[in-house]
Amino acid sequence: MSKFISKTIKMPDGAEITIETGKLAKQADGAVVVRMGDTMLLATVVSNKDAKEDMDFLPLSVDYQEKFAGAGKIPGGFLKREGRLSDHEVLICRLVDRALRPLFPSDYHSETQVMISMISHDEKVMPDSLAALAASAALSVSDIPFQGPISEVRVIQTNGEYKVNPSRQEADAADLNIIVAADSKNIMMVEGEMNEVSEKPLLEAMKVAHEAIKIQCQAQKELEAEVGATEKRTYQHEKSDEALLVKMEAELYDKLYEAVARQTADKNVRSTDVKAIKDEFIASLPEDHEYDDFLIKQYFNKIHKKAARNMVLDTSKRLDGRNFDEIRPIDCEVDYLPSAHGSALFTRGETQSLTSCTLGTKLDEQMIDGATENGTNKFILHYNFPAFSTGEARPNRGPGRREVGHGNLALRALKAVLPPADENAYTIRLVSDILESNGSSSMATVCAGSLALMDTGVKIKAPVSGIAMGMISDSETGKHAILSDILGDEDHLGDMDFKVTGTSKGITACQMDIKIDGLSYEVLESALKQAQEGRLHILDKMVATMSQPREDYKPHVPRSQKIMIDKDQIGAVIGPGGKVIQEIQKETGATVNIEEVDNKGVVSVFAVSEEAMKAAVNRIKMIVAVPEVGEVYEGKVKSIMPFGAFIEFMPGKDGLLHISEIKWERVEKMDGIMEVGEEIAVKLIGIDEKTGKFRLSRKVLLPQPERNEQN
Repeated sequence: MSKFISKTIKMPDGAEITIETGKLAKQADGAVVVRMGDTMLLATVVSNKDAKEDMDFLPLSVDYQEKFAGAGKIPGGFLKREGRLSDHEVLICRLVDRALRPLFPSDYHSETQVMISMISHDEKVMPDSLAALAASAALSVSDIPFQGPISEVRVIQTNGEYKVNPSRQEADAADLNIIVAADSKNIMMVEGEMNEVSEKPLLEAMKVAHEAIKIQCQAQKELEAEVGATEKRTYQHEKSDEALLVKMEAELYDKLYEAVARQTADKNVRSTDVKAIKDEFIASLPEDHEYDDFLIKQYFNKIHKKAARNMVLDTSKRLDGRNFDEIRPIDCEVDYLPSAHGSALFTRGETQSLTSCTLGTKLDEQMIDGATENGTNKFILHYNFPAFSTGEARPNRGPGRREVGHGNLALRALKAVLPPADENAYTIRLVSDILESNGSSSMATVCAGSLALMDTGVKIKAPVSGIAMGMISDSETGKHAILSDILGDEDHLGDMDFKVTGTSKGITACQMDIKIDGLSYEVLESALKQAQEGRLHILDKMVATMSQPREDYKPHVPRSQKIMIDKDQIGAVIGPGGKVIQEIQKETGATVNIEEVDNKGVVSVFAVSEEAMKAAVNRIKMIVAVPEVGEVYEGKVKSIMPFGAFIEFMPGKDGLLHISEIKWERVEKMDGIMEVGEEIAVKLIGIDEKTGKFRLSRKVLLPQPERNEQN
């Protein structure tokens, strides 16, 4: 790592990416700096030389953090330092982790840590599309066994045109926006959001991404050769006992095959049957046997997985007896929670989501204060996965990375159908509590969330459904089975986890993880077609319960209304020190928020009753209304002077009622004529062109006395 080496990658669109190694973090097993424009990522990787005893998995951790200094900012909060990873950073960690994890040798179990830091930020270059490239390059220049390299790129489609690694502004305006991870041969991860697109553009975007990734993978191989890191460390992390494996396979395979071939829908029954076979085998061993308990467990799981996969491919039936494209029974219910603004209960097989929807004001928007992102978010979705949903007992430590990822996928699926920001004054929060789980609770969240939005009365464009697809394949025989609406066991035993959400018109979000090599685009196309059929089946069940949003909100839901006013009227509504707006809120009970948008004032009014809404809106309209000469107003005496009285005839607008305009009869002095606070009707008779002062009259509203005629 002491030799400084730099490699430049030239992309087809002219963009350049450089990878440098040998300058920073030289005590790590591998370290690189990846740069595109002024965005720079430092990626380091360290893996322990030895694995812990009886470890049967790779303890890999991936951490991505954006340094505020790299964006020229100081963190907010009391501590003024980077702390716990934000949801945005956690999601990038997951993108990298899911791309790297399948490419470590299955028998490599040393604790491994990948750390990626954004140390410089260019607003035109999104760092998340470079994170996996940086991590893979750090692994490539190390001696850690890694079957890469890989990379990730972002691809968008706008008006039929595809672009790799666009700017944030371009990505926000795109019809399709996905991140794809792959090595030089195979795609292994896809995640993104779409604006109701068909399956064909998604497949085309994946192909465009793969061509760009191939260039980046080739550059990493060249860098690896220049560094001299082609020889990887030797290791021995797994014990073995070939005789035990042969014995267990001979005694257990048929029993396990028979157990899974019973094809029961109850996962607890399946689990009990399999556990009984394991317990029986262990009980059959002599008390003084010398077999390793850890190997018994490991080999048993291996044989069980083999038997289950073979049964599916042999019988064309699944673990619960369903056909490959069959969806589990679905039950939908809305308005389940009487006090919530909206709610839905969605049950599919043994997976259940209870989702609530709450509408809030501008003040409830989520504040975003990150190194690369700032602003507010008015659509929030939280996903909770308590232990009891799988029949387990464990401490509740708050949402983990999985919960953040599943919630984000559901959020992406639903945000495409929300009303435009200028038509929606509400902050919307969805909360999905998973009460039961056996496969694809994130897709249950999408379905329940869509129903909850409609139950609330949010005017979504169309309901959204979601489905999780899986696959079991045999490379030796060439057999494969694409499975719709997978179980938790099928996810664990299978080779692919492919989640797709959408409306009847097209896809709104997807997430795919592929665990095997050589998955063709033809198989992916077939999986997408089967997913479409499943999505539409689920959508039909949802629509039978509720097909469109409520016409009106429930009585206890706060009402909202927007009023557009001139920019120069904002101050009048707010009043000196906020006095006017505070009075409106206090007297009507409504919540009023004002912001300037495009040189106009946008007044958002929220109220819990129609009466409070009307009262607040009328007050605001009176404040911003333009006084018209000749109009009659109900005014209030604000102060009395020797020459007349000042009358507040509109909120915040006072006019002079001159002593000569009070009565037709001559008034000598103001004593006893009227009192402060008295309400009187007045007519606006003039506006001074120079000063803008208002002249009022009361006498013109009174009958004019007849004149005495003298003979």
